[in-house]
Amino acid sequence: MFMQIAIGAIGIGVVLMVGYLVIAQVRAALPTDSLDNDTIAGMDSTQATVFAGFGLIAVGIIVLAAFGLINIFK
Repeated sequence: MFMQIAIGAIGIGVVLMVGYLVIAQVRAALPTDSLDNDTIAGMDSTQATVFAGFGLIAVGIIVLAAFGLINIFK
């Protein structure tokens, strides 16, 4: 069961990484002088959300590993 969850977490991490790269490339391709403040703030928020997703996945993997170790040493 732990391996299935870990593989799922890795898959979600890959999707988040690709999403972050797409957002970063779109942001780099857009001319900065034609963007309004709302668009820039939206891109910043989206990138922050992706970073938060990475953090949640990391915490989830650590918690799952801890539960696995607890079950091993019971």
